[in-house]
Amino acid sequence: MSNIKKILLPFDFSESAVHALDYCMKFVGFERPIEIIALQVTVAPISGSKEKETREDFAKLLLRLKRKTVKSPKIITVSGPLIETVLKAQIKQNIDLILMGTMGDKNTEEANTNTSRLVLEANCPVMGVPYNCLINTPKEIALVLGKEEIEDPQVLDMLLEISRSYNSKVHVLTIYKESILTEKAIVEKNEKTLEYYLEHFYAEHSFSKEQDIEKGILSFIKEKKIDLLTILPRNHAMKTNPSEGRLTKLLTLHSEVPILTLD
Repeated sequence: MSNIKKILLPFDFSESAVHALDYCMKFVGFERPIEIIALQVTVAPISGSKEKETREDFAKLLLRLKRKTVKSPKIITVSGPLIETVLKAQIKQNIDLILMGTMGDKNTEEANTNTSRLVLEANCPVMGVPYNCLINTPKEIALVLGKEEIEDPQVLDMLLEISRSYNSKVHVLTIYKESILTEKAIVEKNEKTLEYYLEHFYAEHSFSKEQDIEKGILSFIKEKKIDLLTILPRNHAMKTNPSEGRLTKLLTLHSEVPILTLD
């Protein structure tokens, strides 16, 4: 039985949101009883008739997508600031995973999208689904690790759950700007953690030296034909100095495959 019970999908009927819904239903499949809650966030409260119309439009969309799930996705409408409202709904609805579509922006390093903001502010797993990405089940997964020790190994539980569901291979990547394997003790501890928490789905750990870390990650995705990129953002780090999340934001903007942040 799946440990993922509920997925929250911020939804506004845009092309990227519809694509994310399509991906989410494929991800859930037709055997796991996972509840998909589409959350439409409006600036101001809407009338009862408008809410009814929204539910009808959503039902028509589900028919058009032609995907089967054990539990049919439902849509709810709430008003308020987008990110704050989504995070409140995540707590209220006891959500296990937030999945959100994104148009991305390959031509900039500074843009802030709703998805890139959400992955940095959320304290739960968030999956960003790029518009026009292939809707594949994640058979080949990349996990990007820095040179730091994995602070909370339990965040890998979501990755293990996904790997079990699809019998995936997890390819771990660590990129150093300077010399490789300078922190041998940390590397060895992380290896034990990966072997324990990822079981036999852990396929390999690659190390490389690259000044442009994002470029190295994106090249690795193409080389290994990765279906899902997974990262452990360090903006909420407790044992070491937290990062500003710049790499997380860049990958959310530029990745052509879905990206899962584990927090």
